[in-house]
Parts: sequence; structure tokens; C-alpha cells
Amino acid sequence: MNFVEELTWRGMVHTMMPGTETILEKEMISAYVGIDPTADSLHIGHLVGVMMLKHLQQSGHKPIVLVGGATGMIGDPSGKSQERNLLDESTLRHNQECLKQQLMKLLDFETDAPNQAVMVNNYDWMKDFSFLSFIREVGKHITVNYMMAKDSVKKRLSGEAGDGMSFTEFTYQLVQGYDFLHLYQHHNCKLQMGGSDQWGNITTGTELIRRKTGGEAFALTCPLITKSDGGKFGKTESGNVWLDPARTSPYKFYQFWLNTSDEDAEKYIRIFTLFTKEEVEAMITEHQAAPHLRLLQKALAKDLTIRIHSADDFQAALDASEILFGKGTADALHKLDEDTLLSVFEGVPQFEIELNELEAGLDVTELVAEKTSIFSSKGEARRMLKDGGVQVNKAKVAEGFIVKPAQLLNGKYILIQKGKKNYYLLIGK
Repeated sequence: MNFVEELTWRGMVHTMMPGTETILEKEMISAYVGIDPTADSLHIGHLVGVMMLKHLQQSGHKPIVLVGGATGMIGDPSGKSQERNLLDESTLRHNQECLKQQLMKLLDFETDAPNQAVMVNNYDWMKDFSFLSFIREVGKHITVNYMMAKDSVKKRLSGEAGDGMSFTEFTYQLVQGYDFLHLYQHHNCKLQMGGSDQWGNITTGTELIRRKTGGEAFALTCPLITKSDGGKFGKTESGNVWLDPARTSPYKFYQFWLNTSDEDAEKYIRIFTLFTKEEVEAMITEHQAAPHLRLLQKALAKDLTIRIHSADDFQAALDASEILFGKGTADALHKLDEDTLLSVFEGVPQFEIELNELEAGLDVTELVAEKTSIFSSKGEARRMLKDGGVQVNKAKVAEGFIVKPAQLLNGKYILIQKGKKNYYLLIGK
């Protein structure tokens, strides 16, 4: 597989230094992507860089994930208007281990082949670097004029983004540049990749390598992923879409991809999956012939949910989705954990009920017309019950049905369905 060709048809090349493709064809090299360990989970914004490393590894080259333990203590000014919070070492180490567990699902760290993935932390080589040593060995090779010319620096200094720039952040590009030099010298790393906003930092590294060793290193960036409606990719109303199921449930993760627009789905299917060019083109053609079937979104959501979580999590997300749209069964509803149940029925009207009132059993008519206002009167409720238009936990019930504690979902919820599309969630207190 030709790495650059693969990234190009997928729309994942923004800028590439001359000679990059030649060196990749000539020998097996190492290439790295940096990940900021400011949280104990990756989010889907990180997946672009990880997919670049995945294609690199499939092309026979060696991927390096650099966890920015040292740079995470500083804060990268690129694309930011404010300084970030600085983390202590124990938090950074914990976050690094969590990220490694997630990355092992996406890159091969355990192969015996020479191109096995490796993870490094720049804190390991920066922690004992004295300030005097750093300015002597690194600082003297890069001029202030060179650093000031970077867009990320110019924007902050001119006031276009934020309130100026601290010396700490100004030196960030030197620290990142030294990372590249260190990996070049110790891991045969000749290529750094990242988002297009990283171009300035990456080229500082190639320049440092050239000036300090006379060697040649390369840079390749991908476009920053945007949404067709102008919104920020990977952000929802509740924040980032995380890979950790405790932060973003597999159901919500699945729904994020399922709800992408047609335009975005055509872009994302190329970037985030491993389908071949022929498979992607066939899927896009099929999707365009019948967009209402959302074939691209379904393929995207299935592929990513299985790769990031599991086939069981995908099936559970699928079952949960069908419950909301009227196809799910009572059995599938009872299998939902509390987080997924609340995610599925987020936004539906909710009523509180006293759990002690259920102990002796509560007549369904009284429950839906008096204990709650699902129906405006008992008469209206009886008519709909007679016509089979009321369901308790996805099972049709008739007048006289008694709701008991055994019906509670996760020990505290009851789902009432009125007609085909109106759901109400009762929460026991």
C-alpha cells in the first residue's frame, strides 16, 4: 500500500514537505503523532491522527504515539486563545496508561514485526533537562525571528486570539521541535504528522534536525475536520464525544455517527474507517441512490462502534435505537442499562412517582391519568386502553392492568407509550 496515495484519496493530506513520498517509498521509517494527555480518554478528534498512524503501519512503516507529558505541562498555543491548565506527573502517568489501553484497539503494539507501534512520553527525556542545557543545546539553533514568523505566534501576539502569550507557550515549539530531534536520533523517526494547525510546530522540528545534525526530516499534515453546518467536529451539546464508555456511552457514540449529515458521512467514511477505495465508492453510490435509507451513516456507525467498543456494544446500541423508533421489544428494553435507557429517552416528558405506592400495585388508568398527566382524564385513558394504544415497558396493556414493582426498569423506571410515538418516562422516588 502506498501511504501517501492512501491518505490522498481519503482526503487526509493538507500539506506535505517535498521529499516525503520519496523517503516513504525508499525505506521503512518511523513516523509520529503527538497526543496531549490532558484527559484519561481519547475523544474522536484524536482519531484523525490515530488513523494516519494506522494507515502508516499498514503500509509497512512504524508508528510512534508520543504522549506529551512534558508539553502537556506547558500548553500548545496552536489554535488556542487561552493557556490551559497544567497537570501534575501522577495525573499525566494515569492518563497515559488509559490512552495506551484505548490505542491498543486501533494500532498493533504486540506484533513481532519490526513496524510494531510504540508509545513514548516526552516527559521521560525532558524531566531532567536543565533550563541552561536546553537553551544551549536547542535554543541557540532556532532564531526568535523564525519563531515569531509562525502563524500561531503572530495571532496571539497581535491580539487576534486571546490575551497575548506567555514565555512558556512561546517556547512550546522548541520543546516540540526537540521531541522530533530526540525521536530522529533514537527511533529513526523521519516524519511527524498532525493537524494542519501543527504545521508551524512540526517544521520547527525539521529545521532543528537540519541545523543540529545536518539530517533531513519531513512533515505531513491533514486538514482540520469540520462539520458541514460549521459546527465543531466531535462536539455535542454535552461536550466531547469520548472513546471511554464511562464518558460517552456506546449508544451515544453510535448515535453521533448515525446522525451525521449526508455530506459529512461521505467525508467521514473515508477518514475514519478502513474500507477500501472501491468499497467506499460503491457505498457512496448506493447511498446517493436512496439517501433516506442512511446507508453511509449506518455503515460508519457500525464500523466505529465495533472497533472502538465491541460487537456486543454495537448490537446493544442498535437494539436501543430500535426501541425509540417503535421496533424494539420488551425484552430489549429490559436489557438496557440505566445510562443507555436515559440516553435513549433523553428529552421525553418525565414524571416522578412514589415507589411505595407501587408496593400494593397501582391501576394503570389511575397511573396515567391521576398520578401523572399523560392523559387528561380517566375516560380518555380508558378509551385508548380499550383500543390497545397504551404500552407499559413496550408491552400492550388493557384496562385493569396493575403496575407493580416487578415492572420497574433498573429498579426505578417505567416507560409508558401512548400511541405510536409518544413516550413518557416515570421515575420512582
